[in-house]
Amino acid sequence: MPESEIPRTFGANNTGELHRMKILILSANTGEGHNSCGKALLNAMVAHGIEAEMKDILSISKPNGTSNNSRAVSKAYVGSTRGFNIFSKIYSLAMWVSRHLNGHRHSPIYWVNKLYWRRLWHFIEDGGYDAVVSVHLFSAEKLTALKREGKLHIPSVFVMTDYTIHPFLNDTELDCYVLPHKDLFPLWIGDGFKQEQLQALGIPVDEDLFRHRIEKDEARRQVAEALGFEMQEQDSTAKKSRWYLVMSGSMGFGNMSFLLKEFREHIRPNSRVICVCGRNEHNLNVIKHQFADDYRICPVGYTDKIALMMDACDVVMTKPGGISTTESIVKNIPLVHTAPIPGIEDENAKFCHERNMSFYSEKTEEQAAAAIRLANDTEYREKMMKAQRENYHPDACERIIELVEKLVLKNRQNNNG
Repeated sequence: MPESEIPRTFGANNTGELHRMKILILSANTGEGHNSCGKALLNAMVAHGIEAEMKDILSISKPNGTSNNSRAVSKAYVGSTRGFNIFSKIYSLAMWVSRHLNGHRHSPIYWVNKLYWRRLWHFIEDGGYDAVVSVHLFSAEKLTALKREGKLHIPSVFVMTDYTIHPFLNDTELDCYVLPHKDLFPLWIGDGFKQEQLQALGIPVDEDLFRHRIEKDEARRQVAEALGFEMQEQDSTAKKSRWYLVMSGSMGFGNMSFLLKEFREHIRPNSRVICVCGRNEHNLNVIKHQFADDYRICPVGYTDKIALMMDACDVVMTKPGGISTTESIVKNIPLVHTAPIPGIEDENAKFCHERNMSFYSEKTEEQAAAAIRLANDTEYREKMMKAQRENYHPDACERIIELVEKLVLKNRQNNNG
């Protein structure tokens, strides 16, 4: 389906038929990225008058409907990512298996997710949904099982949350796959997908937060208030103060200490480094202890003020998760990628670096040097920000909603015809 065929208005018919859609969004609790994507899409749908809800596929699969399944898988995922070499080997093996199974037999992930498919079928049937959107491989596999059983009679859409392809996605059979960028088409087609299945519409993020900016000094004042330190004259942009935002993801992956030590040696006395440790309390406590004597280092745990912090800062440094990367790009702020979770995040970093949307190096000293240069070299930062604007879809949510509406309308016409 060419992008030009996607309608550009919501509820295009005069009867308002499309606004009577009911959409199910399926995610899974393996980090906040997938959930953030799903919530952004959910909020956009509700804002456009569409009935929608988001569910954790792992909770639906649990016989009694509780979330114990979800919590167990989430803990297992987080634990695996902290074993750097182990996770890298698991990812490499998964990609090898995925490519060698393609078109021949189903993956182990498929068979696991096929379990309890009847519960998902009854959930969809009882809910009266008109379409289902998956933002996670697990739910895509389970929906594929439903289709192969002849039980899924509504449109199904997968939304990719990374700048690559996941292992075993080629074992799924949904109606449409939304990718973040058209340059990924050859990779997906080479993995067995048909071009007519693919749409380059972007990755959904909270557009209210990340498409709009607060004036930098005001944002700094609000951040200082939120973090409990007093905004000084030296923190103002008039004093050419440079602020850096360093993030390790919601789960607090990696060790920030090496990067912060590098920063401490080279940044100006009137600089600030806001370091977000996510839910990793150990890392937070270590950084608080190690840098207690340096007012420039401002550690914080899990926070919902990332967009505000981006407005306050000159450069973002983050591990290359698909969502945090997209949020930074949509915010149009210079971006340095730090240590990735091996596998998919490596590919995210390479994709963005090759298109000048970010800087990526595995060396801590090069990461710090690039961030400092981006904060002070106007030509360098403007070149990166221009590349970001040329390569992202800030209206991804709207584009995806329009796609879903078109699929629902076509399905209704086929059923009524």
